[in-house]
Amino acid sequence: MQIPLIAAAVTTIIRVLGPTLRFESLGRQHYEQSRARGEPVIFTFWHRCIISATWYWRSRGIVVMNTTNFDGQWTRRVIEHLGFGTAQGSSTRGGLRGLGVMARSLQEGRDTAFTIDGPRGPRYVAKPGPVMLARRSGRPIYVFHIGVEKGRTLEKSWDLMRIPKLFSRAVMVSAPLIFVPPKAAADELERKQAEMQAALERVRDVAESWFGLSEAERERLRQEWNAVPGRL
Repeated sequence: MQIPLIAAAVTTIIRVLGPTLRFESLGRQHYEQSRARGEPVIFTFWHRCIISATWYWRSRGIVVMNTTNFDGQWTRRVIEHLGFGTAQGSSTRGGLRGLGVMARSLQEGRDTAFTIDGPRGPRYVAKPGPVMLARRSGRPIYVFHIGVEKGRTLEKSWDLMRIPKLFSRAVMVSAPLIFVPPKAAADELERKQAEMQAALERVRDVAESWFGLSEAERERLRQEWNAVPGRL
């Protein structure tokens, strides 16, 4: 009985907060260029920014890996209400089945997504799901993080979830795409895992510090992160 009540409350919070947020994006061209090639991506981001990420990427049919435990069941209702699909599984239960669903979704042209340190941590430690899926599907990993200027951090939650305040500014920082060769051996998979971890940490650090920087420093970072590869 708790599942629909919790889901309804969280959905309402996101729908009230979301329209008031003012987003800026850095590095989103990596995603746009991949989609322009007809190539869906594997979204990868920390659980901390799930509230703002859910609103930003709503109504796109993105298929999200979703755990089968209690939290996962109310979470599933929330994200489906907001226009996402779900693949049931986690790092400990049903993971391979969930990866199969996500691989088929990528073949159909749909993006997929992992809250990569979920469902219960450890915080900021990336699990290998996206690398495995990228190898299997041939699709790239797209890493991002969203920072907010004003928000409340749930200090007692394992993920230090950040809930934006009404009318807050927000910034989404995206890293260059990560490609995994289809015949990658174990050592190559380890390198790609380390590359993904490093990218997750970098976008988090930039997004979380963004609103404490001077305007000159923000402008320098805009030019750096929004540069189009191959363009002089």
